[in-house]
Amino acid sequence: MKVSDQVLGRLREWGVDHVFGYPGDGINGLLAAWGRADNKPRFVQARHEEMAAFEAVGYAKFSGKVGVCAATSGPGAIHLLNGLYDAKLDHVPVVALVGQTNRSAMGGSYQQEVDLLSLYKDVAADFCEMVTVPEQLPNVLDRALRTAYARRTVTAVIIPADVQELDYSPPAHAFKMVPSSLGVGRYAPVPDEADLRRAAEVLNAGEKVAVLVGQGARGARAEVEQYADLLGAGVAKALLGKDVLSDELPYVTGSIGLLGTRPSYEMMRDCDTLLMIGSSFPYAQFLPPYDQARAVQIDIDPFMVGLRYPFEVNLVGDARATLTALLPHLERKKHGAWRKKIEKDTARWWEVMQRRAAVDAEPVNPEYVVHALDDLLPDDAVIAADSGSSANWYARHLRLRGSMRGSLSGTLATMGPAVPYVIGAKFCHPERPGIALVGDGAMQMNNMAELVTAAKYWQDWSDPRLVVAVLNNEDLNQVTWEMRAMQGAPQFLPSQGLPDVRYADFARSIGLDGVRVEKPDEVVGAWQRALAADRPFVIDFRTDPAVPPIPPHASLDQIEAAASSVLHGDPDRAGMVRQGIKSKVQEMLPGHRQRGDRPGAED
Repeated sequence: MKVSDQVLGRLREWGVDHVFGYPGDGINGLLAAWGRADNKPRFVQARHEEMAAFEAVGYAKFSGKVGVCAATSGPGAIHLLNGLYDAKLDHVPVVALVGQTNRSAMGGSYQQEVDLLSLYKDVAADFCEMVTVPEQLPNVLDRALRTAYARRTVTAVIIPADVQELDYSPPAHAFKMVPSSLGVGRYAPVPDEADLRRAAEVLNAGEKVAVLVGQGARGARAEVEQYADLLGAGVAKALLGKDVLSDELPYVTGSIGLLGTRPSYEMMRDCDTLLMIGSSFPYAQFLPPYDQARAVQIDIDPFMVGLRYPFEVNLVGDARATLTALLPHLERKKHGAWRKKIEKDTARWWEVMQRRAAVDAEPVNPEYVVHALDDLLPDDAVIAADSGSSANWYARHLRLRGSMRGSLSGTLATMGPAVPYVIGAKFCHPERPGIALVGDGAMQMNNMAELVTAAKYWQDWSDPRLVVAVLNNEDLNQVTWEMRAMQGAPQFLPSQGLPDVRYADFARSIGLDGVRVEKPDEVVGAWQRALAADRPFVIDFRTDPAVPPIPPHASLDQIEAAASSVLHGDPDRAGMVRQGIKSKVQEMLPGHRQRGDRPGAED
């Protein structure tokens, strides 16, 4: 048995069933071992190492298991980095297996020799080791997997090419040998009783309680619902926690932050008590004013508590176990004006979203594209959104419910993960339909090539549906609007303009299916056709770049600056831009809610 054989055997013992990667001579020994192992665990060939890392992240996010990716030395290892940083910043367990030049060549400026230990020092800060002798292997590999699971982070194992080919010998019962074992112990830490009592005092004293949940609350759905009822609270969701609670619940205000909803913004603005569960939501300006609300945080990671807000009590523990332990100390609150206002504001928000989706655009309103999907979503869909304006519409227009799952690159906010995320999800949930919402910028950057990976593997999935919706507006839209709103600058076409690509035609050319949509009345039919397809399907939606993804907290001055820059930079679109801006202003005007009517054109 070679070292490479032992690597794959140990992965199988850990329950790893897929490794996402791309070949190269730095891992030739591992590839040969895969041949001897009858491709177990299964090697899934991406089109690029960055995509392999994203697929490992998607697999980990949607399975709860560790994601594993593999790449050759030098450029292959470098290409993994962006996907690995995505995992690190979103607290996702991923292990990278990376090749290296032969030990005899190290330090000799050899071809593709890169100091990988230094390169990976940050992204795999919790555990990064190079295997130099066979006896070292089991301990290093076990610790990489165990650390990734325990700390929900990235770890890396670097194996020089010649070491992969050595005969394997296990660590002996001897001095300076380190034996190892399999498995991660299951535990659910609970805070100290005194801390629980202090937290209960804060929550019991509050009259206007707001709850913010992130992905760390995913295993505590029933408990969060119970708390919302007990405290008479509304619940906002960080983007990574969008699938924690059903958006059909009347008190769930939806996403929060730059891509969030108006009721989430107002609930935080007006509350007197905040309970944050399993989230490291970074934007403090969307949380209550510092002198207004008392606050309690629950997080399993002691290094992530106390951030973002001056919390009065920090509870370090598992979300579900902590909420269960805290429950007996809490007093039930009546559902009075506070809860009724939250539910009324939330219901109105969805009406506003419907109206915004109905605004005419040229040729198609992107908000209508995603809003139309909302009613058609299969109950067990797995959805990924790319970074850019597509993330806005995902955050605001899709109501996740039932067993639906959804994610995106939350903290790194990198372009490019939507299609590989869903491909990774299809390998852990081949029976569930997958949907990727992608802007044309991200599609051209790297998502388009990954359609080839879908074409390679889709027949292995029990449910072959993988729908890729491209919001094709020939513009890097999110940055364009940020420039307009923040700098008052018109669109700078040399950096922002994109070529039109026939994405559906490309899909059909590689054996998939697709359709191009250029009229609003074609949108619903295209979604229905894609969701009924017998193979992966690409919808090329020709959308209007003049529909503004302006955040709900934007000031009228920012809206005016955005409008002025658009009109200055593209006067031919003046009428359409005014209509889009007016829709946003109507949503935001002071007194609108009290009057109970919509402002007129003069307003």
